[in-house]
Amino acid sequence: MEGKIYAVVTGATAGIGLAAAAELAAKGICVIGVGRNAQRCDSARGFVQKSCPDAQIEYMLCDLSSQAQIRDLAARIRERLNRLDILINAAGAVSSRFTTTQDGIELQLAVNHLAPFLLTRELLPLLKNSPRARVVTVSSDSHYGARLDFTDLQMKKRYSCLKQYRRVKLCNILFSAELNRRTAGFGLKAFAADPGLARTEIGLKGTSGKEKLFWTLRMKGGKDPKVPGEAIAWLATEPSLSAREEVYWRYKKPKAPDRRALDEETASRLWEASETLCGLGAPKPKNT
Repeated sequence: MEGKIYAVVTGATAGIGLAAAAELAAKGICVIGVGRNAQRCDSARGFVQKSCPDAQIEYMLCDLSSQAQIRDLAARIRERLNRLDILINAAGAVSSRFTTTQDGIELQLAVNHLAPFLLTRELLPLLKNSPRARVVTVSSDSHYGARLDFTDLQMKKRYSCLKQYRRVKLCNILFSAELNRRTAGFGLKAFAADPGLARTEIGLKGTSGKEKLFWTLRMKGGKDPKVPGEAIAWLATEPSLSAREEVYWRYKKPKAPDRRALDEETASRLWEASETLCGLGAPKPKNT
């Protein structure tokens, strides 16, 4: 591993995740992309290698809505590496209807927040072995104005697709800030990236009706995914950022998040609730 840099990128078969993986590979970084469909993984690897023939990139299969598969993915990575320098959590999901995973967790919460939380926790020993590890989790400016309800994190009572999406994107920033506090002294740096408006299909895969129309119209005015992909790769590799305290960034510039995203008590409470929902803490509360 001497002289090499290793990165894991989730959601790396399309959109922002693929763009970030391609950018890292072009920098000479050894990339492990994560996707849930073998054919799309093969296609994505071919796309990266076509633009960069010397790219060192491979793919691993994992459905990030499954906590068992996340643990299995982490175990396979730990078997391959003794150090991980970069983890980019770019996978996401949107659902018009209240949908649960095989673990009984609401889909948006499971994929957009708990998957990055659990995968990071499982790979933390490798990240701590790197002198300057980076964890970048893709958030969104949709988080502004969102408020967490710890009695109903899964929105079982009155589910709203867009409201839940806003809440899980708030979770991404709270998680990143709390990760920095809990790993202080290890050289690890976590950031939440605001990709801006990008032309990706995340909002079209699990939506219908007004939500699908909203995402279709929204996508038309978006930037090419290469733009946020390049900015996310920069967050993961720029040496000078090791001394920066800002957690929320957009297009290589720090941005002030919603004040709730920086509340330490809320971040700590979310961390503990996430541990419970991932089976890492105390028995699961009845209403979360």
